[in-house]
Amino acid sequence: MSSLLIRRARIVTQDRVLDDYQIYCEDGKIVAVFSDNEIISADSVVDAHGRYILPGFIDLHMHGAHGFSAQDSKESLEALLSVMPSHGVTGVLAGVCPHESDEAEIERLEAFSRIESQGTNLLGLFLEGHFLTLFGAIAYIPEDRSAQRVRSLKEAAKPLKIAFAISPELDGITQMLPEMVKDAYPAFITHTGATHEQTQAAIDAGATHATHFYNVFPDNGEKEPGVRACGTVEAIYANKNVTVDFIMDGEHVEPIAIKMALACKDKDNVCIVSDSNVHAGLMPGTYTGVGGREMKVAYEGGPARIIGGELDGALSGSGLTLELALKNAIEMLGVDIVKAAAMVSFNPAKVLGLQKRKGRISEGYDADMVMLDENLAVDMCWVGGDAKYERE
Repeated sequence: MSSLLIRRARIVTQDRVLDDYQIYCEDGKIVAVFSDNEIISADSVVDAHGRYILPGFIDLHMHGAHGFSAQDSKESLEALLSVMPSHGVTGVLAGVCPHESDEAEIERLEAFSRIESQGTNLLGLFLEGHFLTLFGAIAYIPEDRSAQRVRSLKEAAKPLKIAFAISPELDGITQMLPEMVKDAYPAFITHTGATHEQTQAAIDAGATHATHFYNVFPDNGEKEPGVRACGTVEAIYANKNVTVDFIMDGEHVEPIAIKMALACKDKDNVCIVSDSNVHAGLMPGTYTGVGGREMKVAYEGGPARIIGGELDGALSGSGLTLELALKNAIEMLGVDIVKAAAMVSFNPAKVLGLQKRKGRISEGYDADMVMLDENLAVDMCWVGGDAKYERE
């Protein structure tokens, strides 16, 4: 039995910050959160010296960081998982865009299914591009978009669960959605110009989350002069049962749209993701991103912009890591650390149905935690009670 005691911490809970509290963990679970200074022996004792302890961050949508891609190879994804605790991330859905070769696609998913992470938990895969109508920055969308294709992708990835990205206007999508979400995660709406009727049909069939909301969600114009048309965005804002996530870098989406989501939806239904490209965590410069496209990054934490071709200057993923996104949420949205923390921990856990064991500093929850200093930089990160990162 392994044990961990964190002393003198400022613990960010679901509704407040607890000053000068202790956390005791055994075998990867939080056993007690208490205020007195009772002496307890543990295998590992950490003095937080008043620093913040937050639930570990969960990134629902990311494609890379530190030069590693989530989709290139098993080794690349394993390397990516090993560096994510340095950003407070304790769980991810790895973003995978389509491969032009069907055989290579299946082989890749089968390889990912055998990953045993030494860092961040691989909670599953996010397949973005296989069932979409609008490309955005995705380089290739396959022609085979059938229920059989859904089954073959899920089978190749077992035991990993999949979240499928879908466009509600795709022919036959409402017939495929029950197969997509069976023994899997909800489907994620994105890359769409659907009507509100098409969107509602997809929601009813199991597409109950929208990812990088507002990005590649073109407006539907006017029904007639002076009459604004309603589409996917309005259908999602109007449905309180649909969760959403945003890229919180100030460029992918205006902060006012995120404030609108917070006003329209329950506080547990708005998440922040990175949608990170391979340059996340690195300095500004020129990189080759996911899909082999050349891209330029103007500042640390900033988005990638494609170099050359018809998409010259277009956004191609962000340089966010979730501790930067947390800080941006506080500064750009005016929320406190409690609400910002929920947007990168409990709320994403809820999307995946993991809210009873992940996303909170509370008894019985997984001991996935991050320690932040007064500037909200990551000092330590634990995954299942094991320290996976400690800043020198």
